[in-house]
Amino acid sequence: MKPNDLPPATTPWTLARRAERMNPSVIREILKVTEKPGIISFAGGLPSPKTFPVSAFADACAKVLREDGQAALQYAASEGYGPLREAVADQLPWAVDPAQVLITTGSQQGLDLVAKVLIDSDSRVLVETPTYLGALQAFTPMEPTIEAVASDDEGIDVADLERRIGQGADRARFLYVLPNFQNPTGRSMSEARRAALVACAAARGLPIIEDNPYGDLWFDVEPPLPLSARNPEGCIYLGSFSKVLAPGLRLGFIVAPRAVYPKLLQAKQAADLHSPGFNQRMVAEVLKDGFLDRHVPTIRALYKSQCQAMLTCLEREMQGLDVQWNSPDGGMFLWVRLPEGVSAIDLLPRAVDKGVAFVPGAAFYATEPDARTLRLSFVTASVEQIRIGVAALALAIRDQLKG
Repeated sequence: MKPNDLPPATTPWTLARRAERMNPSVIREILKVTEKPGIISFAGGLPSPKTFPVSAFADACAKVLREDGQAALQYAASEGYGPLREAVADQLPWAVDPAQVLITTGSQQGLDLVAKVLIDSDSRVLVETPTYLGALQAFTPMEPTIEAVASDDEGIDVADLERRIGQGADRARFLYVLPNFQNPTGRSMSEARRAALVACAAARGLPIIEDNPYGDLWFDVEPPLPLSARNPEGCIYLGSFSKVLAPGLRLGFIVAPRAVYPKLLQAKQAADLHSPGFNQRMVAEVLKDGFLDRHVPTIRALYKSQCQAMLTCLEREMQGLDVQWNSPDGGMFLWVRLPEGVSAIDLLPRAVDKGVAFVPGAAFYATEPDARTLRLSFVTASVEQIRIGVAALALAIRDQLKG
């Protein structure tokens, strides 16, 4: 018998209970399908490669290696590179001490650190309906009870939130929310709703985890002030360089109150010692002289045009179908609801057969998934691909309705 032929029962490995709660990313699995030749993908939450400032990073790379190469290639402080932490603090619209900034390996690591520091087994965590799949993946292994708070086009329903917070030992540990151009729906929280949410959370002592990877990607009007700016001591703020520079750098950041920062730092040290120091120095170099003020508007213009192209195609191709969608004011996604009786999961194989892929919405719900929903990303497809892909999606829906 060859070693690889040993029966599973003989394995000496016993998995931790939390491992049983780890699940593969539905999106990553779908992305494997999109690698087939000819598939137009509206599935991935990938920034457009056209927006990556390659020449700026080439210059920064050369300069960092020439002037600071040994330090850039050495182990570094877990908190992050000082000038980059200062740059993060300076760009935020409220007073932030750089000592409250923790550089992370992508904002996804920020979610993992928050989960490790704040969640106990059976503690209660509140999320939007629907919410970011990556957050559910990060929280679930810590064995919480995750509750979905009712939400609408303006964001969290504060009245439902008030009912769910609880008291004493039963009080929810935190509320996780994406106020700007939310993943997956693309919706943004209104000013009135933000004010009401912060007031409610502050009065009840409910911490807020504010995730804001898309906030700079507005089309015409800048979003209202972040929740963290309204109550800095009651919020942990997560940000990312992935959507405004490049995701391959794997750099994000946490801005945390001093009461929890040390424990987040210790969790970071245990996870990976520090985020890549070379990458941090490159980003700090690129950010000098107001680079983002010049660069980000080009991303906004591109994404706005692609979003408008998708909305135009949906309007044309979905005529006569009971299909609903929103019109986001920024970000990378829009949210679709299919006709009665049509499941997005069942629709996906038929759509792929016709050359287009999307993400079924059910995976984004903590509880009571809506099988009729799906997410479309408009940022990596060309206008022509959007035209062809939306037409193919409409054809797949029509065929599904016929049975």
